[in-house]
Amino acid sequence: MSLIASCQMHGIEPWAYLRDLFYLLPDWPRARVLELAPAYWKQTLEKGEAQRRLDENPLRRALVDSAP
Repeated sequence: MSLIASCQMHGIEPWAYLRDLFYLLPDWPRARVLELAPAYWKQTLEKGEAQRRLDENPLRRALVDSAP
């Protein structure tokens, strides 16, 4: 299954997911990389650490704030 199809299956907007994933990956602990999979994405955001890191991203803030 493709990553895009997996996102759709889990109710995640694929392009926003990929944007956030590429921001988180460089500093994310290798032992916890499975938390970033589409199947666990919503749970990972609910835990707070990933959401906090994403909130610190100025590009994401600009894109989210300018969304219609």
